[in-house]
Amino acid sequence: MNAELELANHPTQAQEQEKQTKPKTGAEVFIEALKNQDVEIIFGYPGGAVLPLYDALYRNPIKHILARHEQGAIHAAEGYARVTGRPGVVIATSGPGATNLVTGITDAMMDSLPLVVFTGQVATTVVGTDAFQEADIIGITQPITKHNYQIKDVQDVPRIIKEAFHIANTGRKGPVVVDFPKNIANAIFDSEAYVDEPINLPGYQPTLRPNYLQIKKAIELLKTAKKPIILAGAGVLAADAKKEFNDFIERHNLPVVNTLLGLGTIDNNHENFYGMAGMHGTYASNMGISEADVLLNIGARFDDRLTGNLSKFAQNAKIIHIDVDPAEIGKNVPTDVPIVSDAKEALKALLKQDFETADFSEWTTQMNDWRTQYPYWYEEDAEGALLPQQVLKAVNELTNGEAIVTTDVGQHQMFAAQYFSFKKDHRWVTSGGLGTMGFGFPAAIGAQFAFPDEQVISIVGDAGFQMTLQELGLLQEFNLPVKVIMLNNACLGMVRQWQESFYDERYSSSLMPVQPDFLKLAEAYDVKGYVIDDPATAKAQLQEALAYDGPVLVDCRVKQLELVTPMVAPGAGLAEMIGVEKE
Repeated sequence: MNAELELANHPTQAQEQEKQTKPKTGAEVFIEALKNQDVEIIFGYPGGAVLPLYDALYRNPIKHILARHEQGAIHAAEGYARVTGRPGVVIATSGPGATNLVTGITDAMMDSLPLVVFTGQVATTVVGTDAFQEADIIGITQPITKHNYQIKDVQDVPRIIKEAFHIANTGRKGPVVVDFPKNIANAIFDSEAYVDEPINLPGYQPTLRPNYLQIKKAIELLKTAKKPIILAGAGVLAADAKKEFNDFIERHNLPVVNTLLGLGTIDNNHENFYGMAGMHGTYASNMGISEADVLLNIGARFDDRLTGNLSKFAQNAKIIHIDVDPAEIGKNVPTDVPIVSDAKEALKALLKQDFETADFSEWTTQMNDWRTQYPYWYEEDAEGALLPQQVLKAVNELTNGEAIVTTDVGQHQMFAAQYFSFKKDHRWVTSGGLGTMGFGFPAAIGAQFAFPDEQVISIVGDAGFQMTLQELGLLQEFNLPVKVIMLNNACLGMVRQWQESFYDERYSSSLMPVQPDFLKLAEAYDVKGYVIDDPATAKAQLQEALAYDGPVLVDCRVKQLELVTPMVAPGAGLAEMIGVEKE
């Protein structure tokens, strides 16, 4: 190495001192603030308004992933947040860059995912003048964020960023937007005038520990219950409370059902687990809720896809609801014992109380009978068509419930929820509340960046995959070993099912007869591709695809007219399921 290169690679003490004393810009303070929050990775897409931030990133590197579309960036950040429990970080430019994030921000808000989203903005001197690429992202995102900020003084940069991460990742987690005007990023920060003070947000003080008297009331109901049931939602996972949850239900031998997003709170093969509840849930879980005399909800929202017709929901049950967000308690279902608390703290409080439950062995027998007599079912196609259930059952067996699984929304999502077994938590990544097509594939990319050594599988439909397939470029660029299992039925599967079931088979704009050659598409991105259409060879081909050392796209050409069953029809109660038994 020559002397000049040696000097360049090893700055002198004087150069280091100059660097430390040189005035810092808002963009440089931004980087420092991210490092103080232990940010390791950012998903984003640059543009004019955020060039100062990207220049600071170039000179002070934090790993940045250049998505091929802002929607891909934010869904990747959601996947990262879901599997790690840490905030996903996103950067996009002003105007169209920021508005392209709106779907992902809403999705994160609905599913309580912690995100900190930095949007560029035009200079404060021209805000409100319809300047080039100006959009009122504060006004746009106010209903879909936990909180949002527009930075108006460079001295506020470190405080606002610290507060943003705190808000995003405490209480009921969710997205926070920080709008960053370009002139603030270029402004000089006065380090001597800045005092790093503790976070002080009088208007934001989430209740994390339960009220003792409410815990006692809950125990009194559980002690006398003859037909108790536990409904576990994503709040258990967000609170990292799986151990406490399993200790509690095993101590009292309580039956458990999950929401869609709560899958993973308990091993699906556990004897106390009766399946997912709701529109496409198991007969045992839905009948259990319908017949229960005490229902303990831990960390679930009582959304409409779970409850069905509210007037028919859990009519015989006293309701105990544990939720960190007080706005959710009593919002949809009248609650007898409200407990505002983090799920982990509430479960710790319940575990501290030594109490005996009544004899509900007859109830357990009934629940077991429902589970045995009415499992999920399907019939092989008489003409030999490949069924989506066959594909997902095979993938589940081949991965032994160990893989991280992401999905879009629709038929494939429900089939995956029905046929995958999760032994661990934070292995199920899906869009629940918003039901976002295009979510599953980039979410898998975010999950793979979070855990490079874990197996990540993205279950997608052919329609949703085409919304964000450009992110195949990231698989190629980083050789990410994501396995994309596409259930290709050449239609909008769930839309078509509803049109068949409730609109007399009028398939209005739901069929997609013209499809790309997905094998050639994979080859164009230097991704290994497979086509599977034969049930006899499907499992062996899937085994080969899953074992491949690198990214894979599997085009599974499945039966178009297959239905997701069982189903609770719109307006029906959970006990009024159709498609429970083979005809």
